Amino acid sequence: MDNKKSGYVQKVIIVLIIVGLIAAFKIFNLGDYLSLSYIRESQQNFQELYLQNRAAVIAGYMGIYIIVTALSLPGAAVMTLAGGAIFGFVTGLIAVSFASSIGATLACIFARFVLRDWVQAKVGDKLKTVNEGVEKEGAFYLFTLRLIPVFPFWLINLGMGLTKMPLKTFYWVSQVGMLAGTMVFVNAGKELGKIDSLSGILSPALIASFVLLGLFPIITKKLLELYKKKKSHGGKYA
Repeated sequence: MDNKKSGYVQKVIIVLIIVGLIAAFKIFNLGDYLSLSYIRESQQNFQELYLQNRAAVIAGYMGIYIIVTALSLPGAAVMTLAGGAIFGFVTGLIAVSFASSIGATLACIFARFVLRDWVQAKVGDKLKTVNEGVEKEGAFYLFTLRLIPVFPFWLINLGMGLTKMPLKTFYWVSQVGMLAGTMVFVNAGKELGKIDSLSGILSPALIASFVLLGLFPIITKKLLELYKKKKSHGGKYA
């Protein structure tokens, strides 16, 4: 009973901290600093600061990126562009790739620690079906979601937190699965001054390419399973 009460108190404290941080983000209009217009206007200042102290700026950038993604706040896409604009392609890609994956994993942990028991109590049967699917196709499923840009980044993080996918699997699949999209945005960030909106970065053809790339592992796996099944049946009835 004491353990249950202690766990409940911990959850309440974490929720209050999260709510407080999100409220501060809204009250002090911190989102203005994560807008495309602000990043473009401040690009030169950020680059000068980066040249003066590279390690500190990269660490600060990654810290902010992790907080933004962990709290599911808007601005991750703009920060990815900023990474390319300030650090260049290689350094920007490394910084964004690790920061986004770490932040996503923290968001997943939050959803799992705070929300999963409540959701389990409400829709336990449906969640059981989802968990069975995740156990069977989890890595492939997450990889597909990560590659297709039409699925909200934050929704995938929180949704997977409600499943039983191992956090280690969630992290490395996210790291690999988001790499292609990260490369596109970081590379686009090098031409930040020419970007008018985020929607202009992903063309329909590029989105279609991501969809095909994401579905490829699952389709391949299904075809192999079908081939093995037919082969075993052929051997049985031969």
